[in-house]
Amino acid sequence: MARRALLLSSAAASLRLVGSRFSPETRRIREYLTRSRVPHEWLKPDEDATIEALLQTSGVDPGELPIVCTGDTVMRRVTAGSLAEYLGLTVANLPSRTFDLVIAGGGPAGLAAAVYGASEGLRTLVLDMVAVGGQAGSSSRIENYLGFPTGISGDELTQRALVQAEKFGAHLTSPCAAAALREESGHLVVRLSDGSDVAARAIVAATGARYRRLPVDRLEEFEGNGVYYAATPLEAGLCPGAPVVVVGGGNSAGQAAMFLAESGSCVTLIIRGPDLGKNMSRYLVDRIEAHAGVHVRLNTQVTRLDGERSLGAIQVTSPDGETVIRCAGLFSLIGAEPSSDWLSGCAALDENGFVLTDLSLDDEHLDNSWQIAGRRPLPFETSRPGLFAVGDLRSGSMKRVAAAVGEGSAAVRSVHQYLAFDH
Repeated sequence: MARRALLLSSAAASLRLVGSRFSPETRRIREYLTRSRVPHEWLKPDEDATIEALLQTSGVDPGELPIVCTGDTVMRRVTAGSLAEYLGLTVANLPSRTFDLVIAGGGPAGLAAAVYGASEGLRTLVLDMVAVGGQAGSSSRIENYLGFPTGISGDELTQRALVQAEKFGAHLTSPCAAAALREESGHLVVRLSDGSDVAARAIVAATGARYRRLPVDRLEEFEGNGVYYAATPLEAGLCPGAPVVVVGGGNSAGQAAMFLAESGSCVTLIIRGPDLGKNMSRYLVDRIEAHAGVHVRLNTQVTRLDGERSLGAIQVTSPDGETVIRCAGLFSLIGAEPSSDWLSGCAALDENGFVLTDLSLDDEHLDNSWQIAGRRPLPFETSRPGLFAVGDLRSGSMKRVAAAVGEGSAAVRSVHQYLAFDH
């Protein structure tokens, strides 16, 4: 960990990203590099005339941005996926495509499963569509996790777990999304977003949930240029000291509001309902109400986004009428939907799309394979034998970091039981 910290502070110039702060692709690459702890330097041609002149001298056309420079190599129109492949951080660089345990999702639940699976001798692979950490990795501070009375950032917590999993021999790769699942020759096979396959004797699905999007016009236009779905130093650095808006009434929204206010921004916290304490922990409510830099608007909804190259203002509607709020950033934290599309047809889901497991499965969910096996699903096992679901993806889960870690750890015991059966 000390070596990684030294690299981040001293080796940044070895990889240089050149791209506009208004480019969504540049933001995606920065998010991947930052959350993957890859040392790098970001150069902004729209803010530094010398960089623009250097690009012209090198024959780089503005339409070819973003570019990445590593040594004598210049990658044009680079994406997070192509950069990861160049750096040797994708599945293509692994010596084997068959594992004892494949974990889809690198959040707290997936990382916990990786630590316990790899430490107990299972050949383990973790896949994540963005970077290790999941939604927890974008949390500015987690204060209700056991053992950290003063709190810990989600990024630090998940990076420690990453080091721990790698220490025991787990392989972790990103960006790499699970797109589909099938059974073949006694193995469960995950089809990846690039069209390749990875086979496993057992799979833990920990793909969690994705943030809901506000139903307003021009949202996609401003995503990455003023509209954000996480509040970390990366996003806060894009609107330093400027007024911002946080939308949401849960703990994630409360933590984001406090983090941004303590970073120097004047924060407007917008919730649709009449009670701030309905879905937010009491300690966060008390801090928000006591902080002079946070203004709460109840019974309010965002109805319009305004701006040119980036977000400049929003319009909100409340019982008092319509109001325009000038802001440099809107942080949307309005809940999440399960990332269970890739399991369609392979696992039983509840009415909201979350995955049913063990005791939640009725006989109607279980096919003849269970009668042949002569058993019921193990803890955290889905309606497909050998497929387990943990964390936010699982129906009935608590949706808390500590609970996700516990489920990921406990699921590995069920994986061992499943692998011991005579298949």
